[in-house]
Amino acid sequence: MMPAIDPLTMIRPRREIMGMSAILLPYDERGRIDWDGFREHLARTLAAGLVPAINMDTGYVNLITPEERRMALAETKACADRRAFAAGAFVCDSAGDPFNLDAYRRAIEDIQEAGGTPVIFQSFGLTSLEGDRLLDAYRAIAKFTPHFIGFELGQMFAPFGRIYDLDTYAGLMAIPECMGAKHSSLNRELEWQRLLLRDRVRPEFRVLTGNDLAIDMVMYGSDYLLGLSTFAPDLFAKRDAMWLAGDPGFYELNDLLQYLGFFAFQPPVPAYKHSAAQLLKLRGWIQHDAPHPQGMRRSQSDVEILRNIVERMRKWG
Repeated sequence: MMPAIDPLTMIRPRREIMGMSAILLPYDERGRIDWDGFREHLARTLAAGLVPAINMDTGYVNLITPEERRMALAETKACADRRAFAAGAFVCDSAGDPFNLDAYRRAIEDIQEAGGTPVIFQSFGLTSLEGDRLLDAYRAIAKFTPHFIGFELGQMFAPFGRIYDLDTYAGLMAIPECMGAKHSSLNRELEWQRLLLRDRVRPEFRVLTGNDLAIDMVMYGSDYLLGLSTFAPDLFAKRDAMWLAGDPGFYELNDLLQYLGFFAFQPPVPAYKHSAAQLLKLRGWIQHDAPHPQGMRRSQSDVEILRNIVERMRKWG
């Protein structure tokens, strides 16, 4: 039975935050991947001190081809130069398909060959499993890699997503190779439950918030793997350093970044990737603000609001 949640008692001041940033895969107006922009954004994220995560939802992992996923891995390997990075182990299937362990094995092997840590994306086949069969699937995946990151994904992000019950989450934490898990329910209480469970059962386990609507979850003991941080890896790194130093400027900067999160992650949520491209172009960091040709688009009128946010960002560097 979970203890009662008192968030005030969970705040961890001056904690070192581990930040991971899901990297945007930028496109030009002709629907081609902007590989120069991708490489530059990778370098920028690494220089900020965040761990880049590629081939995630922010990188259109469900829309790009296997060859494009491998190209992203090769580019990241070259740019990271032995520094840590993570990458989505994505299996493309359909509702009703069985769990495809071999497809996960192939995806993990590609990531390991490039030197990355696999983030195990859910799939229709994986999330159709229940109880011990689901955990057995993760245990089978663990045989292919010395460590991996789990992933709970709300259905506002993808139709194959599933948020596990706490017993299942505890079973995932009990797999030694699972070093942490990204939690993308956009629900604070569910994440607080996971933090309490982690503290009691496996303190070194990383609860990686994916809640772009509550990025202050780092105050309570979460680390993060966010799409929002790709908008401003430099400012996320600065915010994290402020928390470690006990600098009250943390709150003002966090408020600005959260304002950006509320705006960019408004429904339909998957269109946040176009918002990211719009803002990165305004910052002068990429040349084009087009989404993937099959990606959701935002209104051009959003640009003026994002321009105001960029102006506010200038205070912080």
